[in-house]
Amino acid sequence: MDLMTTIGGSMMEGFFPAGWNLAKIDACVDDDPSTITDRQSYWHERFEPIPCASVADFDTFLGHEIALTIKQSRDAGEQLAMILPVGPMGMYRWAVYFLKEWGVPCDHVHGFNMDEWSDAEGNTLPSDNTGAFQYAMEQAFYGPLGDLTVPADQRHFALKNALPHFGEQIGELRSGGAKLTVIFGIGRVCHIAFWEPHFAGEYDSEEEWKSQTHRIAAKLHPLTIEQNALTSFKSRTTHVPAYANTIGPGLFLGADKIIGGADGTLGRGMMWQGLSLWMTLRHGPSTWIPSTYMPTQPGRLFFLEELAGPLVAECN
Repeated sequence: MDLMTTIGGSMMEGFFPAGWNLAKIDACVDDDPSTITDRQSYWHERFEPIPCASVADFDTFLGHEIALTIKQSRDAGEQLAMILPVGPMGMYRWAVYFLKEWGVPCDHVHGFNMDEWSDAEGNTLPSDNTGAFQYAMEQAFYGPLGDLTVPADQRHFALKNALPHFGEQIGELRSGGAKLTVIFGIGRVCHIAFWEPHFAGEYDSEEEWKSQTHRIAAKLHPLTIEQNALTSFKSRTTHVPAYANTIGPGLFLGADKIIGGADGTLGRGMMWQGLSLWMTLRHGPSTWIPSTYMPTQPGRLFFLEELAGPLVAECN
């Protein structure tokens, strides 16, 4: 007895994205956690999943990868466009630490925040609101870098009047020789940024889906709302906006390098991201599961070993 055998007639019927095959999704999970890094045929030859034994290791390794990417681009004399997430966040402290230790100025970096909470018209929270992603980035990354920081006019946030220009701005940078790095987390429903799985039903082809650079006032899936209630709003579902401005696959699938992170554990054996991680690494590319395209690009995905499981029931 499980969800698949009891979903008929229940309140869960019709809840998941229409393109989800629950049996195929469940089959992504291996009972042996050590197999999660087994290379799959559709992975990019330079994609690598990196297990981390603890949150401390995860934050440090991911922060080092970000700082090293920034340093390498500066050493090469290149401009660097970076698509940046708010979640995970712990790595920014270490990125700042390494950049300061190495004395690396970031005036060659152009930061593009991948998403931001909004209302149904795309209006966003004030930049001094503690729930705003712009506030989070200024506090965690741009501010602590001090004199080494990214220039203010090279910090771009997913605001209603700014987000539609991201594709053109990144395109101009790349045409001038800049590299694009996409840093990302994986959502409960396997979104990248707030590009939700149910958007797939609006497009006639994978090509059309892949061409979308952004969406203003994206309608979020209920599981995304609840994920953020748990991880960012201290369980207050009533405080989580139901919409967000977000980049699309036209931007997050065009990377020269990806740097991903999955740290979704909650303590005492509880977690929210184990299945999402297995889906990302094992399902195979599907427009209904956006994160499944990330392993097709070069780079690294850092994850907490605990997320690999074994994913078996444990009553808490």
